Amino acid sequence: MRMRRGPYVSPLKGLLAGLGLVLPLLSAGFAHGADEAITLGATLSLTGKFALNGAHTKNGYDLAVTRINNRGGKIGGKPYRLHIRYYDDESSPARGTKLVERLIQQDGVKFLLGPYSSGLTQAILPIIERHKIPMIEANGAARELFTKGNRYLFAVLSTSDQYLTPVIDLVAENAGKLGKKPQELTLAIATEDDPFAQDVRAGLLAEAADRGLNCVLDDRLPSALDDMSVTLDKVKALKPDILFVSGHEKGALTAVTQIEALRVDVPVIALTHCDSAQLAEKRPTESQHVFCAQQWHRSLKHKGKLFGSAEDFATLFEQVYSYEAPYQAAQSAAAVYVFADAFARAQTLDPEKVRDAIAATDLASFYGPIKFDATGKNVAKAMVLTQIVDGAYVVVAPDKAATGEAVIPRPHH
Repeated sequence: MRMRRGPYVSPLKGLLAGLGLVLPLLSAGFAHGADEAITLGATLSLTGKFALNGAHTKNGYDLAVTRINNRGGKIGGKPYRLHIRYYDDESSPARGTKLVERLIQQDGVKFLLGPYSSGLTQAILPIIERHKIPMIEANGAARELFTKGNRYLFAVLSTSDQYLTPVIDLVAENAGKLGKKPQELTLAIATEDDPFAQDVRAGLLAEAADRGLNCVLDDRLPSALDDMSVTLDKVKALKPDILFVSGHEKGALTAVTQIEALRVDVPVIALTHCDSAQLAEKRPTESQHVFCAQQWHRSLKHKGKLFGSAEDFATLFEQVYSYEAPYQAAQSAAAVYVFADAFARAQTLDPEKVRDAIAATDLASFYGPIKFDATGKNVAKAMVLTQIVDGAYVVVAPDKAATGEAVIPRPHH
């Protein structure tokens, strides 16, 4: 059994000496002789609603900075070290916009890492575009971020409309196990009323329409997400074949807890944010055979120069932070890696030239391939679908990445 403690572990503690890493105090200045210090700015949700994933994001950023600084790099023949200046946006878009202005106007930051969530990312986009500051983000997945013609936004992750659509494909392929033809399948959708979850919903509705499936329930949930009983009563009455829920960590925990408590019997249940909510660890019985959308998994065969393989990254992350790496941390580390790769190719700190180098990225990494289209989306990496089996996340789709076979229908609990 892996040892997990929570995400709020300083990278300065619990570090194995054999890793050979020298960890800087990332939120403070440091002296390294003649080395150039390149400051990346980041507003993160270290408190408030998104604090859990804000911590995952920070841990991913910090681990990548440490690794990059340990490896060393040069721009114009001069060594440089990365440094991150953090501010706590308190999970508030209004505060986030003020702090990004502060990073740019007062602190003189020329390069930004993204905040956590689509809503907070969306709030600061006008500022980075106005000041022409390149930003690489790892945790804003809503499609609308990439429909406004933003020139300085780049995202390493897949967009949220793609998160749960593989479930429909998978269940359609296995419809016979439910005693149905694919077009006879029905689905229920319960999503938080925020940009990310509504984009998940839009992707599901579009995929269902394409396949001619009937959506029998489409509920929008309030942000508190501490009670889904009204929605689940409807699910019991309507008896859909598939129940989709997207409401960040709290929604995932509430869903599996109340589905079990209210004895809601649905053949297929699919959620977002399973691993960051640590469902397999915290709710192993209730989450058994639930399908989970994930951007990344340690069993994938991705490799790159900075961390090695996906498994290498996961092992290092766990050694440093004492909990298993969620995909939010992995994609955050990948975002920093893209900056380092762009600096190496641009050989300048001119923001416009660095922006062009980022746009030309074609990078193999532990997280997966990274290549941006004209809107700033990473078009080289696919989502993966896992199923929780006996407290572990087993990749079941796509086929080339699968390490196990999907269990459909979900056995009665």
